[in-house]
Amino acid sequence: MTIRNPQWLVETGELERQLGDPALRILDCTVYLRPLEGGGVRPASGREDWARAHIPGSGYADLLGDLSDRNSPLPVMMPPAKQFAEAMSRYGVGEGTHVVLYDTASGIWAARVWWMLRAFGFDAAAVLDGGWKKWTAEGRPVSGEPPRHPPAHFIARPRPGLIAGKQDVVAALGEKGIALVNALSPEEFTGQVTRVARSGRIPGSVNVPSSTLLDPQTNALKPGDQLRALFRKAGVLDKERVITYCGGGIAAAGDAFALALLGQENVALYDGSLVEWAQDASLPMETG
Repeated sequence: MTIRNPQWLVETGELERQLGDPALRILDCTVYLRPLEGGGVRPASGREDWARAHIPGSGYADLLGDLSDRNSPLPVMMPPAKQFAEAMSRYGVGEGTHVVLYDTASGIWAARVWWMLRAFGFDAAAVLDGGWKKWTAEGRPVSGEPPRHPPAHFIARPRPGLIAGKQDVVAALGEKGIALVNALSPEEFTGQVTRVARSGRIPGSVNVPSSTLLDPQTNALKPGDQLRALFRKAGVLDKERVITYCGGGIAAAGDAFALALLGQENVALYDGSLVEWAQDASLPMETG
């Protein structure tokens, strides 16, 4: 079966043909994860690289600043609706515009911003299939010029069912009708490797690494039937509700986005993910 919501995924050739459309807003969502000496990683802005070279007309979506809750002790958490709306308005996103999102990695940062837009009631957004890697590999145009879009008026209409909190996940433990999907690598899933306070996974989780959703040759998503097979094998597709999570809510957005493409309407993203869960010693984790 093919992808049911193809409007949320745009091909590189299609985007190139749209360049110059006055209603188009392109946003580079890149964030880098810099390794720390003692282990773990530190998120770093991709703004400088965006300023040097980007898809013509694209702005930079500041996930670490504009699009993160400034009052949360956790990194890259969903911001308040007012903050998000003000940022998108500055980016020129609002009524009558359509947005294409990309990043320089595997697309999970773009998927994160896509999920945020959807969670705040904006559906006219798509992720660039293959992102910057595919765009540049195909020799498509790049620019160092900043965008010249006028400010817009973004109206946030929150859809709380698309975001899960810690208590939602606690309530899901042991529920046969709910799938908890871990989007990290198998090594992180089993607890052999960790970047958070405790190793392992939330009990009862299944593992669908976001990296397995991509064609390694092109960086594009695998065909719909292959994506469906991955989630079916994990026992996800017949559940009443799906909650995706990872380390900090980014790789989980890759899984959530793929499920949305396949037509799954019962998906939520656990925003705090293991960064939040693992630091609470009262909450269970399992390894192996």
